[in-house]
Amino acid sequence: MKFDIQPNTSPVPQSERDIILQDPGFGTVFSDHMVVIKYSDDKGWYDAKVTARAPILLDPAASVLHYAQEIFEGMKAYKTPDNKVSLFRPEENARRFQKSAKRMAMPELPENIFLESVKQLVTIDKDWVPSIEGGSLYLRPFMFASEVFLGVRPSKEYLYMVIASPAGGYFKSGTPAITIWATEEYSRAAKGGTGAAKCGGNYASSLSAQAEAIEHGCDQVVFLDAAEGKWVEELGGMNLFFLFDDKNIVTPPLAGTILPGITRDTIITLLHDRGYDVKETPYSIDQWREDAISGKLKEVFACGTAAVVTSVGKVCSKAGEFSMGNGGPGDVAASLRDQITQIQCCIGEDPYGWGMKLDC
Repeated sequence: MKFDIQPNTSPVPQSERDIILQDPGFGTVFSDHMVVIKYSDDKGWYDAKVTARAPILLDPAASVLHYAQEIFEGMKAYKTPDNKVSLFRPEENARRFQKSAKRMAMPELPENIFLESVKQLVTIDKDWVPSIEGGSLYLRPFMFASEVFLGVRPSKEYLYMVIASPAGGYFKSGTPAITIWATEEYSRAAKGGTGAAKCGGNYASSLSAQAEAIEHGCDQVVFLDAAEGKWVEELGGMNLFFLFDDKNIVTPPLAGTILPGITRDTIITLLHDRGYDVKETPYSIDQWREDAISGKLKEVFACGTAAVVTSVGKVCSKAGEFSMGNGGPGDVAASLRDQITQIQCCIGEDPYGWGMKLDC
């Protein structure tokens, strides 16, 4: 697919951009351009362009506003030591995007078009990639139903877009180990639902629980299964790992209710390389508490695109609170984070070819 390149005639001045990139935060400022591709049942994918970032004009009857056909991805571009830009396993984002689309009865964007759209945006906005330690350009590909109609059926028209936002640290607290709230009132997903799809509705349903966590002084919320309310699933946007003695690690199984994280898959592969026995098996909140108090549980860490790998230091709930070790960061979590970030920036050894350096 050929992209029509329409450079922004009023980009953010370099002096202003340089100030922004010193401390960009997360998800609050955006680069100069965006990608837009249209879809219709009659034409397929068409009218691909890179253009100045601008508001979207939507009819009040646009399908997405009423029936929530919407999906998205989260990925990053990184500055390399030779001042190039790299991506990390972008083909996995493309494939997950297809799976999310299928679950939401939306057209599946071909992998090559997804990858090219991301490359086009990164190339034109490469100066927005921060050089600060831990900095990246967060990329948000998304698609939504744009047909104007009121009726419960899949839309016949869609817009696919990609926007970018320079990013620093994810957690505002800046602490090396986060505190999480185990909610008993809310659940994120149930069997047969959309838990494995990266759709906006899953995140909307997590916001009340996240607010509950913040009210209790916690950074994030952990959800339990919807059926029994006892099995640990995932945080609001991250997967979990539990490290025990003798290199044994447990992570909750996907089972259709948990988002298949790309960082999660990366960590499982790296842990196997290190000789760890990683079991994808159910793990209850009661067992978590018991193992933490007894000292059997050595580390807990969460992972995701935004935060990479983050130690969990303490869990709070209506039943009380408990900590892992001294409540601080774990050595394994820290070493995994270092290894992954080095691969992402094309610094460390990359035996699986996960890093993709762009020619821009």
